[in-house]
Amino acid sequence: MNILEAKKEHVPAIVEMLREFAEFEKLDKFFEVTEQRLSTALFGETKVAEALVAMDGDKFAGYAIFYPSFASFRGQRGFYLEDIYVRKEFRGHGLGEKMLSEIARIARERGFERIDFAVLDWNEGAMRFYRKRGAVCDADDLHFKFTDDAFNRL
Repeated sequence: MNILEAKKEHVPAIVEMLREFAEFEKLDKFFEVTEQRLSTALFGETKVAEALVAMDGDKFAGYAIFYPSFASFRGQRGFYLEDIYVRKEFRGHGLGEKMLSEIARIARERGFERIDFAVLDWNEGAMRFYRKRGAVCDADDLHFKFTDDAFNRL
């Protein structure tokens, strides 16, 4: 199994896995991404994110999407890990950890010092996975967002 930097031709497979992940997280009613929007975000002239794919031969086993972030109080640059997903049949083979390690390697190469992410409060498996690898949870933060009509009103 290999971890590769995503290429434009991987976009359809990543969108398929994104849909699976949205269903797993019970958020599929919010699933709107298209191949075009993802391609623009990852490979367009004003790209805003990067992605990795996990491959088992020619089969897509998982993906990760991440982008630069900054923790102002600590003055630390890092990545925000938007998604990391391993398909059910490929879990338990270390792919999640391999993708995290590759993201950390890229971050260190750029002088970054951290990886931030969010986990749904019911996803105990993900929390165990991250805690086992040394991640800490800041229970003081609540995730807010402006989107749709609220964003447009701003």
